[in-house]
Amino acid sequence: MLYLIFFMYFCSIIDKAYNLIERHIVLEDIDPVIFYGVNNAHFQMLKALYPKMRIVARGNVIRVLGDEEQTAAFEEAIEKIRLHVLKYNSVNDEDIIDIVKGRKTKDDASKDAVVYSISGHPIKSRSENQQKLIDAYEKDDMIFVTGPAGTGKTYLSIALAVKALKEKSAKKIILSRPAVEAGEKLGFLPGDMKEKIDPYLQPLYDALEDMIPAVKLQDLMEKNVIQIAPLAFMRGRTLNDAVVILDEAQNTTPAQIRMFLTRMGWNTKMIITGDMTQIDLPGSQTSGLVQSLRILKDIKGISFVELNKKDIVRHKLVTRIVDAYEKYEKFEKEVKGQSR
Repeated sequence: MLYLIFFMYFCSIIDKAYNLIERHIVLEDIDPVIFYGVNNAHFQMLKALYPKMRIVARGNVIRVLGDEEQTAAFEEAIEKIRLHVLKYNSVNDEDIIDIVKGRKTKDDASKDAVVYSISGHPIKSRSENQQKLIDAYEKDDMIFVTGPAGTGKTYLSIALAVKALKEKSAKKIILSRPAVEAGEKLGFLPGDMKEKIDPYLQPLYDALEDMIPAVKLQDLMEKNVIQIAPLAFMRGRTLNDAVVILDEAQNTTPAQIRMFLTRMGWNTKMIITGDMTQIDLPGSQTSGLVQSLRILKDIKGISFVELNKKDIVRHKLVTRIVDAYEKYEKFEKEVKGQSR
């Protein structure tokens, strides 16, 4: 023990003699596992690139010791790598070397990307109407997005919310859905409240997990930076500094959607998505989304984006299925009209 104390004291004398500076760098907003690499490969490379410095990492904190010039250069490189990971959700050896050496990193795979998936793929508009959603988000604070299954309504909306969180233009993301069964009675669901409602909210989790590393997503949810809740939990809240998404809005009642829309606070963006062909409310119940589209159509500051089967980005069979159902419904209406 005395030897260790003496050794540390001796090191501190040497540090002062050589004008060495100690810095603590915190890796904020990213998953340290991605930064350090598999088996700390990226971190070991950083140490090799700065052989004259003492570098130690604990969790999301890097402790570095070196002269003033080296320390400043190292801090700058670490920040650039952190921003790279924040943007692309990935980093490789080539990227690290390019950043440290001051060379230009790889060209942006897509300058139009909203965000990048956890595998580093760009998430962007894939059709003209999807681009209209992105443009509407930039222009207005409330956007209604309607269209059939597979057109990217929810996915692209969540991508816009994640981008806002990363760029700090929003402090939190709030995702909501009405807990309505899709034509089947599930009966009693076991577990606590969260376990009961999670099945209804799973599509929202799926999209988030594709854009935010699992460890970071868990941390954001524990801190309530990202909140996922059924629509009933929105009552009484005022939502400020947030991107708020109401998914499956076709299954809201008029009273529910009115309650939701009036939760809007300062510096808040709201995106309301829905598919008019998949209303699961009882036959006698009016869809709140259908009614809202009629009532709010002329309100300044609200955008309306309509996606169609040309915007479907899932398996090619989804487009054919949607097309077949549209033809069938049109035929049924014609037959009913003739029978009257």
